[in-house]
Amino acid sequence: MKNRGSVSLLRSHRAKLMAGAVVLGAAGLMSVQTIVPGQFALADAVRVDAQAPTDFSEVVRTVSPAVVSVQVKQAVEPRMMNFGGKDNSQEFFKGLPKGHPFERFFREFGGRDGEEGENQRRAPRQYGMSQGSGFFISEDGYVVTNQHVIDKGTEFTVIDQDGKEFSATLIGADKRTDLALLKVESDKDFTYVEFAKEAPQVGEWTVAIGNPFGLGGSVTAGIVSARGRDIGAGPYDDFIQIDAPVNRGNSGGPAFNMHGEVIGVNAAIFSPSGGNVGIAFAIPASTAQDVIMELKDDGTVVRGWLGVQIQNVTDDIAESLGLDEARGAIVAEAQEDSPAEKAGLRSGDTILAVDGTNVKGPRELSRIIATYDPDTSIDVTIWRDGKEQDVTVTLGRLQEKEQAAAAPQTEKTQTSLDELGLVLMTREEAGLEGEGVFIAEIDPDSPAAEKGLNIGDAILEVAGMKVASPADVLKALEKAEKEGRKAVLFRVETNETTRFVALPMNLA
Repeated sequence: MKNRGSVSLLRSHRAKLMAGAVVLGAAGLMSVQTIVPGQFALADAVRVDAQAPTDFSEVVRTVSPAVVSVQVKQAVEPRMMNFGGKDNSQEFFKGLPKGHPFERFFREFGGRDGEEGENQRRAPRQYGMSQGSGFFISEDGYVVTNQHVIDKGTEFTVIDQDGKEFSATLIGADKRTDLALLKVESDKDFTYVEFAKEAPQVGEWTVAIGNPFGLGGSVTAGIVSARGRDIGAGPYDDFIQIDAPVNRGNSGGPAFNMHGEVIGVNAAIFSPSGGNVGIAFAIPASTAQDVIMELKDDGTVVRGWLGVQIQNVTDDIAESLGLDEARGAIVAEAQEDSPAEKAGLRSGDTILAVDGTNVKGPRELSRIIATYDPDTSIDVTIWRDGKEQDVTVTLGRLQEKEQAAAAPQTEKTQTSLDELGLVLMTREEAGLEGEGVFIAEIDPDSPAAEKGLNIGDAILEVAGMKVASPADVLKALEKAEKEGRKAVLFRVETNETTRFVALPMNLA
C-alpha cells in the first residue's frame, strides 16, 4: 500500500492543471508565406503545439505540507573592545576629568588602566539565529536542507506550514555538495515528497516553495533556464538554473516539476543586490538523492580519491599532445603517495575515460571518481606518448586537504625567449628553492602573457621534458619545432599549484 504521506499527482490532476492552456506561438508564427525581400523563404517553419498551465494551485496544494522553514541557533563569538593595550588606553583617556563616564565604563569592562585582570568581566556567550528552508523526504521526519543553512548550528527547529515547531537533530552534512539532513522526532506522520527520477528539460515549468526573508510558505514559479551550470561553488558543480524568483531564506527549499517531484534543492542565486534577478541555482535531484541516502546511512559521505591536479584540455593543448580533439582532463600533478602516483600516472597524462565512461573535462572526472568507494579498482584510459593506454588504479579515501610534491635543483644561467616574451633564470639565481625554471621578466603583449603566465611562475616541463635551466627549455623547444608542433606544452607552477599552458611555436 502506498504510504499515505507520499505526494503523487494523479493524471486527473495533470488534466486539471493543463485545462485552459494556451497554444504557444499561435499568433506569432506565420509559417512560410511571409517573405523578407532579398532573402529566401523557408520550406517549413518550425511550429510547436505545447501547452502551459494557467495556474499551479493543484501542485502547490499537494506538496506544500511537505515544505518547512528551518531555524538554526548559532554560537557567536563575543566581540571584545580593544583600545590597543595599556599605553594606548591611557593616551585615549588622557585629559578626561576623574569620574568621567568613559573612564568608568573602561574600568568596568576593560580592566583598570587598560589591563586584563582577574576581576575583568567576561562577555557572556552570545547566540544568533539564521533561517532557511527544507522539505520532508520521509513519513518519519527526515528533512533535507543546505549545509550552509545549518553550518555552525547548535540547535535546529523545523516549522511546518501550520506554524507548528519541531526540534530536530543533525544527522549529517556534506560541504562539498552543500547538502544536509535533519531528523524530527515525533509521533506525527509527515507528508513528504520524492525526488524526480528524470532530469528536467530546459524550458520546463518549475515551482519553488520556501521561506524567503522569513516569509514561510512562499510560492514562486518559472522555468528551467539551463542545466549543468558550474558556478565555482565546488568540484562537483552541476547546477540546474531556474528563473523562478528565489531569495535569501529559500536556501534548502525544493524546486518542483509539474508532477510534484523535487527536481532540485535551491542553493544559490546570482544577484548584484542580494535580491532576485531571475537567476537561481538548484542542486539536481540525482546528486541530492545519492548524497542524502549516504548521509542517512552513515552520517557522512565517503568518496574515492584519485590524487591528481587536473585541468581542461584546450585546443592548443590537444594540438601539442597530438590529440584529435580537445577532450579529457590533463594531469598537471600526481600528488605524492597518492593512488594515481602509485599506479604510475604522471604529469602530462590525459585522462580520457574511467571504466569506459568518457571524461569530457575535469569537473566530470571529479564527479565520476566521487561515485566510487575507497579501495575500488578502476580502469583509467589515458593518452600518453601519442597513444591510448589503460592503467588500473585502486582509489584511496578523499580527505579535505591534499599536498603536492616538490624537489630541489641547482644551476646558474639566464636566457631570453623573445618570441614568447620571456626572460628565464634558475630558481637558485632568483634566491628560491624548488624545481623548474624561474620566469624573471615577461612582455605584457607576448603570447606567454596572453596565456596567463606571470613573473615568479616556475616552468617545470616543456613538451613533456623536465627542465632545470633555461638551456633545458631551449632544447625542448627545438625538439618540438623539429617534430612540427604548432604549439608546445608548458607545465607551470604558480603559488604551489601546477597547470598546463600551450604556447604557439614561432621561434624561427
